[in-house]
Amino acid sequence: MQRRRWQAGKRMNNIVLCGFMGCGKSTVGKIIARKTGRRFVDMDAEIEKKTGRKIAEIFAEQGEEGFREMEHAVCADLAGRSNLVIAAGGGALTFRRNVTLFKGKDTIVLLDVPLERIRHRLRNDRVRPLLQRPDKEAVMVALYKKRRPLYRAAADVTIKGKNTPLKTAYAVMEAVGCAPGEDQPKKLDRNGLK
Repeated sequence: MQRRRWQAGKRMNNIVLCGFMGCGKSTVGKIIARKTGRRFVDMDAEIEKKTGRKIAEIFAEQGEEGFREMEHAVCADLAGRSNLVIAAGGGALTFRRNVTLFKGKDTIVLLDVPLERIRHRLRNDRVRPLLQRPDKEAVMVALYKKRRPLYRAAADVTIKGKNTPLKTAYAVMEAVGCAPGEDQPKKLDRNGLK
């Protein structure tokens, strides 16, 4: 685990999970949100909600470029909010303009999962537009090799994706200094003491 050196008194706003498709961003993000009292937002689901269309439809109708424009708008919106755990789309933080929106105020965490584990998780995938092709294996390897250095450059913290989702979530919380329940309202007794 790589930890970021924090400035005294500086607190990061959102936790932004990045990594290759199938690395567990949504699963781990939901656990972190539940444990810390933050709101979970899946970037792709947010795009679908805002457009009323599935990601595959957007790709089919507007191509990857059209999708990336919508993704950038959602990044800008989410970067303006607070107290979130965000599961970034697999390609979102491979673009400098999106990284810039989050960098410095939010904590970007890379869930670094080996390609072999990704292959296993995505072996029956029928949803991700970039993998719906006969050369799925070659595309996955090429994308992984292209994106991994970009994720590493964007990340403030890197967590190896070798554990269960729960253990990975706790590793993220420890790395960013966000203890379970930290962001939940404090319960006070009648004297105003915890």
